[in-house]
Amino acid sequence: MMPRLPLERTWARRLMRAATARMRLTPVPGVAVELHPGLRVYRPHTPQSDLTLLWIHGGGLVIGGAAQDDRFCAETARELGITVVSAEYRLAPEHPYPAALDDGHAAWTWLRGHAAAERIVVGGQSAGGGLAAALVQRLHDEGEGPRAQWLFCPMLDDRTAARRGLDDAGHRVWDNRLNRFGWHAYLGTEPGAAVVPHYAVPARRDDVAGLPETWIGVGDIDLFHDEAAEYARRLRAAGVATTFHVVPGGPHGFEAWAPATEFSRRYLATARAWLGRLR
Repeated sequence: MMPRLPLERTWARRLMRAATARMRLTPVPGVAVELHPGLRVYRPHTPQSDLTLLWIHGGGLVIGGAAQDDRFCAETARELGITVVSAEYRLAPEHPYPAALDDGHAAWTWLRGHAAAERIVVGGQSAGGGLAAALVQRLHDEGEGPRAQWLFCPMLDDRTAARRGLDDAGHRVWDNRLNRFGWHAYLGTEPGAAVVPHYAVPARRDDVAGLPETWIGVGDIDLFHDEAAEYARRLRAAGVATTFHVVPGGPHGFEAWAPATEFSRRYLATARAWLGRLR
């Protein structure tokens, strides 16, 4: 039986409001925005590189839309002088795995008509970070990998949701009960099962060798900190150049919910500096 989304929880209500209240096109000076079916494309007026970022929004696999990241994508395009393409995807539980991943792959296919694979970085935040990691794995196996992956507090491992001892740990914004709902909605089964569909859970991949250069950023009080740290460790052990950036005191997705704070500005500057060196 599908668990009920616990909307009585304060942070769940705020998450829902924040993810749905920003579905308007927000102009950012110096950036032109194009709308294509399932895609939002941000082009700087003064391009500095042919590097392109394919971005996937967050929302626990169950809420949100590409428009919620309008400002982030536009500011990234303007500051780095690169094109950013933000992908829509179908949401669970109405559309379980592999719908969201297939939509990300469709966005990649569209983008490949405009850019070489080695000039594309795949990135995302939270659930979008997990989908980005899954997409990179799938592309690697198809023989067409991107230049790098750029993952913000990625949702990588359903087994975290199965750890009931985390339910009352007090994680802000996205707690383990919400995490369990998101994974259950996406997988169609209880999280932590012995077997999951291929590419559904990035952390379950046995062999991560050969994946592209990686940046992972996460706060140390984020529910996803430990799974992100483990994925970074495994990537490094497999010989993948990996930067793992931990923000002390950072809750889940803080840079999205409080982007104007000095705390978030420093974090985003660090993340964008890493991406910018790939130009």
